[in-house]
Amino acid sequence: MTTMRAITMATTGGPEVLTLTDIERPNKVSAEFLVKVIAAGVNPIDAKTRAGGGVSGEITNYPAVIGQDFSGIVIESPYEAHPIKPGDEVYGMVTVPRVGGSYAEYVTVSSLSLTKKPRSISHVEAAAVPLAALTAWGMVVEVAKAHEGQRILIHAGAGGVGHFAVQFASYFGAYVIATGSERNLGWLRELGANEVIDYSASRFEENLADVDVVIDLIGNVADNTGTRSLTVIRPGGLLVNAPSGSWPTFIEEAAAAGVRATGYKVSPDGSTLSVISRLLTSGDIRVRVDEVFDLEHAADAHRAIEGGHTRGKIVLKVSDF
Repeated sequence: MTTMRAITMATTGGPEVLTLTDIERPNKVSAEFLVKVIAAGVNPIDAKTRAGGGVSGEITNYPAVIGQDFSGIVIESPYEAHPIKPGDEVYGMVTVPRVGGSYAEYVTVSSLSLTKKPRSISHVEAAAVPLAALTAWGMVVEVAKAHEGQRILIHAGAGGVGHFAVQFASYFGAYVIATGSERNLGWLRELGANEVIDYSASRFEENLADVDVVIDLIGNVADNTGTRSLTVIRPGGLLVNAPSGSWPTFIEEAAAAGVRATGYKVSPDGSTLSVISRLLTSGDIRVRVDEVFDLEHAADAHRAIEGGHTRGKIVLKVSDF
């Protein structure tokens, strides 16, 4: 087999630019795996890139394949004695646009960017984990260093990254405050939030003060959420912002408010994903898949994620197991 089905885009634009096409199957080199993709996660960065933002400026060849999360089956390992072998079920991330994306039947992946899939979850569930969970882990655990006695405010707590951030912060003992819509308030409490705020019913800054950390998954793209967050952080506290381009002046504004601030960019780290796998297997954290679309309906998946009301993650079913 030399070709594969993939969702490609010949140019940036609306969801309609995503087209099901037959393209050449990739070949692995050096310490890479060749993986048959069973399911692929859909993330906001995918939609931004497709629309002309995100990492679209680094796409050098069209038609391009996007998508970073995958879960699938190893076809070829880096070498014969590698502990992960052909036939093993794995999940991880690819570094789009340096390599072809996961909206395709096959991907080549660095040996550092995947790990074995937990047996306790399906391929569809596994595909929803890597980018969102690694982003949440990096923001909450590595940067904010979540611990007992710490007060952490998490915006968009019911989203892909947010629902992992709430669980990680709770797992490490922090007092978790999460913002979300009315329909998600009960679910956020189930995930471990100690306090929930319906953003449509009240202004969080009128109810909070002396927060140690804000995990900002919105920025200023909606109702100046980022700028308003600075008013609830204690002096010397920390704001961690993730969405690219969501608040270009956050570093300067935070400094003026006497608050520390940093952005965060996720790393496709298979070793950290292995730690997250153990938490998934033990049941200490769980993944929520909101909707599943067949590969040929990737455009509809992008319309859904751009709607901004996803609970958990959206996933593409790429191949049969």
